[in-house]
Amino acid sequence: MRALALVVLVSSVALAEEGMFLFNEFPSAQAKKDVGVGPDQAWLDRVRLGSIRLANGCSASLVSPNGLVMTNHHCIRSCLEDLSSKERDLLATGFLAATKDKEEVCPKFEANQLVKITDVTTNVLDATKGVSGAEFQKKLRAEVSRLESECSKGDATKRCDVVTLFHGARFHLYEYRRFQELRVVFAPEFQMAAFGGDPDNFNFPRYGFDAAFVRLYANGAPVKTPEHLKWAKQGAKENDVVFVSGHPGGTERALTVAQYEFLRDVTLPWSLVSLAETRGRLDEWMKQSPDRERIVKSKLRAVENSLKALKGRREALVAPGFLEKKRKDEEALRAAAPEASKGAWDAVAKALLTQRTLYVDYQMREGGQAFSSSLFGYARRLARFPVETAKPNGERLREYSEAQLPALKQGLLDAAPVHPELEKVSLTWSLTKLREVYGADDAFVKKVLAGKSPDDRAAELIDGTKVGDAKWRKERLEFTGKSKAPGGDADGRQVEEVDPMMAFAKLVDDDCRAVRKRMEDEVDSQVRKNMELISEARRAQGPTGAPDATFTLRLSYGRVKGYGSTPAMTTVKGLFERGALGKAPFLVADKWNAAKAKLNPATPYDVATTNDIIGGNSGSPLVDKNGDVVGLVFDGNLQSLGGNFVYEGAENRTVAVHGDLILAALKHVYGADALLKELKP
Repeated sequence: MRALALVVLVSSVALAEEGMFLFNEFPSAQAKKDVGVGPDQAWLDRVRLGSIRLANGCSASLVSPNGLVMTNHHCIRSCLEDLSSKERDLLATGFLAATKDKEEVCPKFEANQLVKITDVTTNVLDATKGVSGAEFQKKLRAEVSRLESECSKGDATKRCDVVTLFHGARFHLYEYRRFQELRVVFAPEFQMAAFGGDPDNFNFPRYGFDAAFVRLYANGAPVKTPEHLKWAKQGAKENDVVFVSGHPGGTERALTVAQYEFLRDVTLPWSLVSLAETRGRLDEWMKQSPDRERIVKSKLRAVENSLKALKGRREALVAPGFLEKKRKDEEALRAAAPEASKGAWDAVAKALLTQRTLYVDYQMREGGQAFSSSLFGYARRLARFPVETAKPNGERLREYSEAQLPALKQGLLDAAPVHPELEKVSLTWSLTKLREVYGADDAFVKKVLAGKSPDDRAAELIDGTKVGDAKWRKERLEFTGKSKAPGGDADGRQVEEVDPMMAFAKLVDDDCRAVRKRMEDEVDSQVRKNMELISEARRAQGPTGAPDATFTLRLSYGRVKGYGSTPAMTTVKGLFERGALGKAPFLVADKWNAAKAKLNPATPYDVATTNDIIGGNSGSPLVDKNGDVVGLVFDGNLQSLGGNFVYEGAENRTVAVHGDLILAALKHVYGADALLKELKP
């Protein structure tokens, strides 16, 4: 019924709150007309510089002049896991650094602050004009690498990305300030951050205290950040105008019908089956001991979250009326398109037919289901490093370009712990799936398994490898390009590779590269080139609103608002009423029960707003008309799950922790006086 309601509303006029807008093209006049507030350039610059992207897929914000960053608990759970042990479970107990010297480094974390945006559309389109297929891909890669490298100039404190907008019609160069050392300052207990568990996930009313604080460091000292966001003097109230500044991961609101059908028939079914199998595997493994539960429970929560989100997306795609309306809109656009663009839709559909033939091979070799193991991931990047860096910059795989190398090296050198037994379970499942898909007699399967069972092969690779040792990986990188490099010659090819996981990564690399090249040359290049034509045809018909999300900084506007009989806010009183059962996942933590008498039961807890967001906005600051913090975004409701394809403003809601609740919890529950003073000096 929810999906049906979404489709019925698709045909109505879009509500005012729709849009994840570019900061350099924010429609202030339209916002003023819609909600009565139109931010000026000074406001936009201040909020942009106060917004932070976490490279692991989340958003965040600077909230003090001393590098203090606010984000979601679920955005830093991997840090808490990495810092935990059998003797110290930070997911169970939470974490609070009473002083700065007690703040602990988060392995494998990076933060980016957007400092400059440059339109490079002409550069990219001129470089790719008149070419297609593999040549298009080659020219595009070369120009993007050139632009990014000229921007970063080898400076590891900078990150430069060419961002594709409107599906190839426009390109912007984003220059970021990179922060490679983050230390955790505060995180609540997992049971409070994820209160309600999977039953409450993507629901409202909600009682999640999904908040955390980390700090940016450079050269061992906190970073000075005068461009931070201030805490609002007054908390958000119902019907207040609010803005969300964050990094939505990706939307598909301007695709062709053929692309929607591919998502419906291929991508989403594959992903749903994979996630369901992963959930079962992790659930079974973690039940065997308390320590295994500590290691895997946040991973399981992430899998459950993805599974629920993707189910919601598929329901939107298969709902009656959705594709019918998209098809009618497409037919009208094609009829009005210039002659040069009329064949673009058919070209995209043809490329997707090729992708159907490559999809399984890509997933099992190069994509998300290929050799599911973090150790294999390290080994693959190490094995490819000397090969790719020996090439001219413009000919490398994108992740090895000069501009991207600092991030790749940081990822290779992180000191996060690896759990060999979990690695074995994961890799065994992946190898079993490979044999299931292709059959035991397939040549590639035989090469991969080397005459062994999946579990024996996984154990052989993992038990014998040194790839899990960050110091060993560092030494390996330092040997790159030297004629006597261990396991490789100056070109990075195998000489006598003694490490089994490294040898395995090299063994399968030609097969993996081959399917990646076909996907890039025969599918991606064709889709990119023709979506550029389609986007231009669409733009010629009039304003197209905000471009689809690309995990780059966007700003949306809306109001604090409930829907139907659902109120706009929950309260502290509601938390204790919901926790009356006293059983997980509705179990109130001891610290909260002990502080109950100190907490005002009327304090707002979580809040719903009409802002247009999507995955990746987790950790975004919710700010008021002055650009001051009034909340912390952490989710959407069930009705928001179709937001990947269309914004439906009647019931689609952003869900955030209310700013008043964050302050009350820090003061009365956790006694975080120093942190509280830093937020509200």
